[in-house]
Amino acid sequence: MEILFVVLQLGTLALILALLYRPLGEYMARIYTSKKHLAVERGFYRLIGVDSATEQTWQAYMRGVLWFSGIGVVVLYLLQRFQAVLPYSLGLPAVPEGLSFNTAASFVTNTNWQSYSPELTLGYTVQMAGLAVQNFVSAAVGIAVAIALVRGIARSRAATIGNFWVDLTRGTLRLLLPISVLSALVLLAGGVIQNFNGFTEITTLSGGAQTLPGGPVASQEAIKNLGTNGGGFFNVNASHPFENPTAWTSLLQIVLMLMIPFSLPRTFGRLVGDDRQGYAILAVMATFYMASALILTSLERAGIGTAPELAGGALEGKEQRFGIFASTLFGATSTLTSTGAVNSMHDSYTALGGMIPMLNMMLGEIAPGGVGSGLYGLLILAIIAVFVAGLLVGRTPEYLGKKIGPTQITLASLYILVMPILVLTGTALSFAIPGIRDDVESTSIWNPGNHGLSEVLYAFTSASNNNGSAFAGLTANTPWLNTALGLAVLFGRFIPIVFVLALAGSFAIQDKVPVTAGTMPTHRPLFAGLLVGVTLIVTALTFFPVLTLGPLAEGLL
Repeated sequence: MEILFVVLQLGTLALILALLYRPLGEYMARIYTSKKHLAVERGFYRLIGVDSATEQTWQAYMRGVLWFSGIGVVVLYLLQRFQAVLPYSLGLPAVPEGLSFNTAASFVTNTNWQSYSPELTLGYTVQMAGLAVQNFVSAAVGIAVAIALVRGIARSRAATIGNFWVDLTRGTLRLLLPISVLSALVLLAGGVIQNFNGFTEITTLSGGAQTLPGGPVASQEAIKNLGTNGGGFFNVNASHPFENPTAWTSLLQIVLMLMIPFSLPRTFGRLVGDDRQGYAILAVMATFYMASALILTSLERAGIGTAPELAGGALEGKEQRFGIFASTLFGATSTLTSTGAVNSMHDSYTALGGMIPMLNMMLGEIAPGGVGSGLYGLLILAIIAVFVAGLLVGRTPEYLGKKIGPTQITLASLYILVMPILVLTGTALSFAIPGIRDDVESTSIWNPGNHGLSEVLYAFTSASNNNGSAFAGLTANTPWLNTALGLAVLFGRFIPIVFVLALAGSFAIQDKVPVTAGTMPTHRPLFAGLLVGVTLIVTALTFFPVLTLGPLAEGLL
């Protein structure tokens, strides 16, 4: 019976995504190629003083991304610091400085790492005017950067890669907002709450007193998943019945996390004029996704250990309304899409099972990755794979008619190095500096030993990949972790974006190289297999040593 449930869940998910792939992918291609502007868009361009007909160089595009995001950090920080005087603050005080910085950096970077209990820390104004707004625009920024890279690949002898303000506006108003409104209504019908009731005191059946939180949850739940953001309205995220009441709403949230990232390869194929290229990228994404979901489910189902084996699987930390498979499918999805939402606690997974979500993020979240970031991350790896293939056969590497020279491979290599440096440096400093180590071990880590290392490693992996999920066994609201993780989310988001946009500019100015008999086809299974192999090798060589000290050591003891 359980196997049938697994097959039905996966089959339903695959069918929905297959039906969405072509229409949604082509719709996104039209959004970013249309010459027409909506009336509301024209009004916004006049308001901010932008000429929508003028395109930008990669440097100007980059400045737009950085300025817009920097202002977002400041505004969100101030909203939290002045929360006490804002309407609908629910009597909650101002958020402390360190936590305000961490949260502002986290939501602006599409990370949504939360070092606090949301329903006990943030009022409705900050939730809606601060967090929800960033859920929209941070996702739109990611898609815009991916489209800019694709334009650079598709264009020939061009000095520009588009207009950031136009891409940002269209992604928000034409894509994310309408789908979010529809999804919020469906979630509302499924039992997700949407109100401004504040805290309600009730008397339980046993005569005790309990406080129930309310809030505008459905509206935020839709965009947190659609934009692969992940910040929960409640502390336990999507395991809370007000946020995720039934099995079908849980599946809907998985669909929302996957629909844009899995449809962007179609957009890519349309923009470069070859749908087969999109199918090749899709195949790699799907391969990693299916492998992750099935391996994680198998490990949790096996539940190595006396108690899990007697219980029929590793059930600790899993909401019984969903069971093992719906929990592991959600966990694999959220850590492969840089969403960070959870409907079970990853800290309670088995040692080897908990390593899989960590590996999902260490891959660079490219299967299918976050909205936009997954596509441009996998295209960077495709460039590396083409370069490797060129070395093997002794030819100048080319990708979609563009030569991969010293400039391109340097930028791609620097992109690949950013995340591992942040993860390993942050983890190492947490244990290498005596004062910090004492604080981490005495305050932050609840489970010492190998598992404690895994918790810290997971935290920096999540932050540096703009994921936001946590093992949930780590107290991160400390001066060191608020600062270190806040810097990790900022550097992990914007340094790679700089390299991506520079790469887009270097491709755009090139002329197209004609296809010859020696050109390696990048739409066939051979190249897809090479891309899978390159991704695995890069991840394994980088992270295997530290994994042997954490989850591998714990799981093999």
